[in-house]
Amino acid sequence: MAGAEATIAAGTRAAGERRLRPYLLFIWPALIVSSALIIFPWLFTIWMSLNDWHIGSKQVFVGLDNYANLLTNRRFLESIGHTIYFTILAVVLPMVLGTLAALVFHKKFRGRGFFRTLFIMPMMATPVAVALVWTMMFHPQLGVLNYLLTLVGLPPSQWVYSTTTVIPSLVLVEIWLWTPFVMIIVLGGLASLPNEPYEAALIDGANQWQMFWNITYPLVLPFLVVALIMRTIDALKVFETIWAICNGGPGTASEVLNVYLYAQAFAYNQVGTASAVVIVFFAIIVALSLVLLWARQKAKWS
Repeated sequence: MAGAEATIAAGTRAAGERRLRPYLLFIWPALIVSSALIIFPWLFTIWMSLNDWHIGSKQVFVGLDNYANLLTNRRFLESIGHTIYFTILAVVLPMVLGTLAALVFHKKFRGRGFFRTLFIMPMMATPVAVALVWTMMFHPQLGVLNYLLTLVGLPPSQWVYSTTTVIPSLVLVEIWLWTPFVMIIVLGGLASLPNEPYEAALIDGANQWQMFWNITYPLVLPFLVVALIMRTIDALKVFETIWAICNGGPGTASEVLNVYLYAQAFAYNQVGTASAVVIVFFAIIVALSLVLLWARQKAKWS
C-alpha cells in the first residue's frame, strides 16, 4: 500500500514538472532582464566601491579603503547629520499636518470637493519646478516670504542663504509638497472606518477627543504607518529640491547624502568613493525600512 502511494506521488510530481517546463520559457526572459537591470548594476557598484577610480584614470583595487576613508571624512559625516535632521523635520511635520488636514476634509461641509482638489494641487507639480518657484520666494530682498513677514511685524529672514535656517527653510518646501500625500493616505483610512463605534461612543457620552484617541487613532494607525514608511524613504532620497534651490549650500550646510554623492561622482569624478557612499546609503535605507516594516506589523492592520 505504501509502495502504491509512493508511486502515485512520484507520478504526480513528474506530471507537475512536465506542466511547469513550458512556463519556464516565459520566466527565464524576465529573470535575465531583471538581472541585467537590477542585479548587475548593484554588483558593479559594489565592485567599484572597492576600487580607487577617477574618471579618465586607471582603476586601482583598494579593498575597503574607500569605506574606511568615509568613516574619517568630516564632510561625509556631516552629510549624514544633515540627512537625519532634514528627514526628521520633513517626515514629522507633513505627518502631523497631513493627518490634521485629513480630519478636516473628512467632515462634510460646503465646497469640500473643491478645497480637497485645491489642497492636493502641489502634488501635480514636478519637484524642480516647485524648487524654482520657492527659490524666488526665498530671496532676501525680492522674495514674497520676507514681505509677508514685514506685514505682521516680524524681521526678514535669510532663509536658504543662512547656514542656520537653510534646512528648516527647505523643509517648508517639503511640507508644502508632501502634506497632501499624507492627507490622501489618511483620508482613505478615515473613509473606510465603520460608523458603529462612533454611534456607541456618542450614546456613552464620549467627547470628540475621546472618540479620536480611542476609536479613530487605533483604526487609522495602519494607514499612518504606511504614510510614515513611504514619506521617510522619500525624505531620505531627497535631491532635486535641495540641488535646485541651493546646491547643498551655503557652503555644505544643506548637503545631504544624495547631494554629497552627486558631488563626489560628477564634480570630483571620484567614482570609487561615490560607489562606497551608494552602498552605505543603501544599507541605511534597508535598515530603516526593516524597522518601519516591523512597526507596521506592530500596528496590526485590520
